[in-house]
Amino acid sequence: MSDTISKRKDESTLDKVTQQLRDLIMNGELSPGSMLPPERKLAEKLGVGRLMIRDAIKRLEFYGIVKTQPQSGTKVKGMGAVALEGLLSDVLHIGETDFESLVDTRILLEIASAGKAATRRTEEDIIEIQNTLDAYEAKVLADLPAQEEDYLLHFAIAKVSGNSVLNLLLRIITPDILKNYTKPHTSTEGRKLAILNEHREIVQQIIAQNAKGASRAMRNHLRNNSGSSLFYAD
Repeated sequence: MSDTISKRKDESTLDKVTQQLRDLIMNGELSPGSMLPPERKLAEKLGVGRLMIRDAIKRLEFYGIVKTQPQSGTKVKGMGAVALEGLLSDVLHIGETDFESLVDTRILLEIASAGKAATRRTEEDIIEIQNTLDAYEAKVLADLPAQEEDYLLHFAIAKVSGNSVLNLLLRIITPDILKNYTKPHTSTEGRKLAILNEHREIVQQIIAQNAKGASRAMRNHLRNNSGSSLFYAD
């Protein structure tokens, strides 16, 4: 029990540190094209350990906000991605109707990405997606929070789709959507296992190169979890 509580505290701290670093970029203190300060200085500035800074930077790199260059450090990416990230984050605060539209957009992108992934996946892609699914499954079966592993799986599928714009949009909007919109029933044991099986089905269809099946499996998964008005007429 104590280990579980400790892990949850670490994840909460990581969320805060990631947000703090993102804010430094968005408010211009760390400008596009500049290098991030050394991990030691960032750790001192934010009052956390260097390992926490390192994990937060990995998250930001996954979102496309920074890029780590071997033996050179970490560079803030161009203004385009950062400006788009800020614009979409602002959308989340301008009203419930607009937020629903953002969720609907994510659903349409996810369904398209699953189908594209099924037609374009390589053997290397299969390994990456399967490893991401295994990480999610391990957390679920251990009854540990698995939200990050959940959207990392969705990101992996988007990456395999081969559409860089679709991939970027999903990386930007998904973390904020998950932070601001969660359905209560997803925390129940039965629902967790159901979501795991839905993810397995999506991956199986991608591996089988069944584009229609992958899109259908993704649609069913999102229908069960999003509450979006896109599905009300079904």
